[in-house]
Amino acid sequence: MDSSFGALVRYWRRVRAMSQLALASAAMTTPRHMSFLETGRSHPSREMVLRLAGALDVPLRDRNGMLLAAGFAPLYAHSGLDDPAMRRVAAAIGQMLDRHDPLPAVVMDRGWNLLRANQGAARLFASAPIPADANVLKLIIEPGPVRDAVANWGDVVPALLERARREAVGGVLDLATAELVQQLRSRPEVERLITAPPAIPVFDVHFRVGGAVIRFFSIVSTIGTPIDVTAQELRVEAFFPSDHESAERWNAEFRAAI
Repeated sequence: MDSSFGALVRYWRRVRAMSQLALASAAMTTPRHMSFLETGRSHPSREMVLRLAGALDVPLRDRNGMLLAAGFAPLYAHSGLDDPAMRRVAAAIGQMLDRHDPLPAVVMDRGWNLLRANQGAARLFASAPIPADANVLKLIIEPGPVRDAVANWGDVVPALLERARREAVGGVLDLATAELVQQLRSRPEVERLITAPPAIPVFDVHFRVGGAVIRFFSIVSTIGTPIDVTAQELRVEAFFPSDHESAERWNAEFRAAI
């Protein structure tokens, strides 16, 4: 894809299904200037780059890319979760994981890479130790012990791939995640799966644990007002039993492990 500033604006305008007139109005500029910016006949100010990115609801990572394309330094930091700048975010996430025990909870980035997990999650995947560079999409969809532990795998996969698209930052998959999703979709056993959604309000994942099947649904949390790339892309997924029987089985399983 053309990485010039005009091309990036045109790409995001099409993603958001906005006309040049609509974007010009939202960014408080003229349609003529908007046209010149897209064709490269005019060079944007830093303020204009940020106004256009805001009007287009561009994710922070890509706003930095737009600034660079226009010749400006990136504005939004990209800190590691263990960096001092992210201390309070990391502390809050740690509290969420700890307080959710003994139920499973995990932290992922925008590419579904697993960053942290609580003891409940470690117990859930006890039969399949999670590697340091684990990717949740690959763990569940590709052959392996985690996939084998999902009793309703054929129902879960279409819903999971649709969820990956729906939960993308800014509603658009980044290139690496889009390629991963396409790679997983193209697996023969995935292509054959029925994609019609079930007539239920919440989709459950059925895990085989200790000879029993335990049903979970999950709630995903994100940072409310991020101004850091990492903070915007973090997601905490907390699992809850879908019924009383599953809750009782999970508590018994967790107590047995202590």
